[in-house]
Amino acid sequence: MTTYKVCFCFQRRYKPASSDPPEPIKGFYSKYSVNGFMGPEELQRFITEVQGEDRASREDAQAIIDSQREFRHLNLFRKGLSLDGFFRFLFAEENCPISHSLGVHQDMTAPLSHYFIYTSHNSYLTGNQLSSTSSDVPIIKALKRGVKVIELDMWPNEKRDNVDIYHGRTLTSPVELLRCLMSIKEHAFTASPYPVIITLEDHLTPDLQAKVAKMLTETFGEMLFTPETEFLEEFPSPESLKMRILISTKPPKEYLDSKTGKDKDHETQKGPDDESVWGAEVSDSELDLRTYSKTESEPTVEDEDPDEGERKPEYKRLIGIAARKKKGSMTESLIVDPHKVTRLSLSEQTFDKATENHGTELLRFTQRNLLRIYPKGTRVTSSNYNPLRGWIHGAQMVALNMQGHGKSLWLMQGLFRANGGCGYVKKPDILLRKDPYIFDPKAKPPLKKTLLVWVYMGDGWRFDFDQTHFDKYSPPDFYTRVGIAGVPADTVMKKTRTIEDNWTPVWNEKFDFPLTVPELALLRIEVHEYDMSEKDDFGGQTCLPVWELRPGIRTVPLCDRKGEPYKSVKLLMRFEIVLY
Repeated sequence: MTTYKVCFCFQRRYKPASSDPPEPIKGFYSKYSVNGFMGPEELQRFITEVQGEDRASREDAQAIIDSQREFRHLNLFRKGLSLDGFFRFLFAEENCPISHSLGVHQDMTAPLSHYFIYTSHNSYLTGNQLSSTSSDVPIIKALKRGVKVIELDMWPNEKRDNVDIYHGRTLTSPVELLRCLMSIKEHAFTASPYPVIITLEDHLTPDLQAKVAKMLTETFGEMLFTPETEFLEEFPSPESLKMRILISTKPPKEYLDSKTGKDKDHETQKGPDDESVWGAEVSDSELDLRTYSKTESEPTVEDEDPDEGERKPEYKRLIGIAARKKKGSMTESLIVDPHKVTRLSLSEQTFDKATENHGTELLRFTQRNLLRIYPKGTRVTSSNYNPLRGWIHGAQMVALNMQGHGKSLWLMQGLFRANGGCGYVKKPDILLRKDPYIFDPKAKPPLKKTLLVWVYMGDGWRFDFDQTHFDKYSPPDFYTRVGIAGVPADTVMKKTRTIEDNWTPVWNEKFDFPLTVPELALLRIEVHEYDMSEKDDFGGQTCLPVWELRPGIRTVPLCDRKGEPYKSVKLLMRFEIVLY
């Protein structure tokens, strides 16, 4: 029994947490077992018919049974799996919804513009955009997680004889450029061998640019990709750029022009209603600082050389991906040049306005060129926007602040769990179709699939949390929220009933999710603990790419708010795809 102290003279006692198999699991065991045991033939049939693993052999099934032999009390006489052994097999980490053995399985020989790329914004900041510390630590963390685009803001140091990295015109402390470059070199390929792109915001004099060129060359050596011409006719592929570092910034003349003709977004303007995009949410408390406002392009550095269009050639030749500013109207900016490719950067607000009338133009542009989207300036707490707005329009570099937490980052982490977590996810063919079949993000296409999701039970909170973490006077009251983040027609959230006073809740509920664009659908899963008097407590989350889900009964490990996996918290769920 579990005892909770209600007051000085009164205690309440509850049944101990139980991890008995839920009724549906007992039903499957009854169907596939013989005389109270599930031997290799029966287990193979279950794996083939329910788990959808057509290639599973009897030897594979026997290996699963053998792996359970250490739990001898669950496998009497070693004839096969008992009910408890079968349940243990289903609730094991190896039975995850995305196969560990899948690895990098997408075609990696297409141009870079055909991939979503894991991108961070102001990668050096440890906290808010106004006063936090600049450091190489968040850069290292991002690279280890699989991020492949690192942003550095370069400014002269106090003596104007070296280069620092910090968020200009704020109280953020600096970190030396060289330290950041050395950390990138050491950790660039920890997650995968595919290329790392460094986007540079350049606020330097020509002499310091020459110093940067020397730093880059000496630090990265042959790892540094240097194109033969100023502008590429087509981007190389991730496969051809393995173990390479690419520099992306505006060519000197472009950079000077962008400073004299800034793209001014009104920061107080509201973007699309997040509530309509996400559905009703259990909100996170977040400090909202409205005292800071700036234009989306930084002002010119004082005393900057007026002839900086003629900059050091050694700096210019290191630019592997030439970037450019928005020129004139959005239609002019999105013109596709058949002879060269480039990178265009837009603030989230400029991008949101572009999607209203230029959706198909954005799609055409991103089929050959790179589009980077970055957070608006008023997100001083390092909050984020919904990245799906960019992805459904083909944007490859949807830059988010990685130092925070919340639903936007959960989606980012979910998408880049695909393709072995290598930091590059191939765009679906629907985003690469040419006229007259180009994808229209505003249209509602016909249904393609229905994702069926069963939420059976959860466990692990009793191991990872203190007894009174959720409620001082009783066991927790958990419920699960499950839904789809994708194109607007597919986006929805649903929830189970609340199971009261139970550390191992059993829901046994089924949900249907019709999908019009399953290629862009992410499955969102959250667990919360109901609190009658206060905000509901957070109990874990994960986000999974629908196109990589394994069918069948699977163990779904949950993560904390920052995306780090809990040691023990997990759900037992089932997935099935129905085609139309």
